[in-house]
Amino acid sequence: MKEKLAIKHVINGASEDTASRVLTITAGDNPTAVFDATGNLNAINNAFRFLAHGGRYVLVGLQKQDISFSHREFHKREATLMSSRNATRADFEHVIDSMKKGLVDPASFITHDVKFDQVATEFASWLEPANAVVKAMIHFD
Repeated sequence: MKEKLAIKHVINGASEDTASRVLTITAGDNPTAVFDATGNLNAINNAFRFLAHGGRYVLVGLQKQDISFSHREFHKREATLMSSRNATRADFEHVIDSMKKGLVDPASFITHDVKFDQVATEFASWLEPANAVVKAMIHFD
């Protein structure tokens, strides 16, 4: 998957010291942009500490509970917090145009491919991080 999506770095939080690896990858600066698409409360709350000074944190995943972070630390970093839930018509037109031009290959995001009658047995496994599901394609015959 890493090679397929041309991802330079992967950090396994279960077996690596995430903070140390992030600092190594960014030469001690932390990322200038952090995105959360998981919606996981712990992931959302912990990601604030990975922002570079002047960084931007974008929340895409939905979370119903309140998030919390150190205002003092966030303010000190002069960071920006943004959220994204809905795309506009212009956003969709840009994405479609990018696909037509070959700048984005949607097939590269499909990691699992099943027939509709397999969904009931496969679905639970898609939720397991070890299976690295990005997008599962369901075929209706």
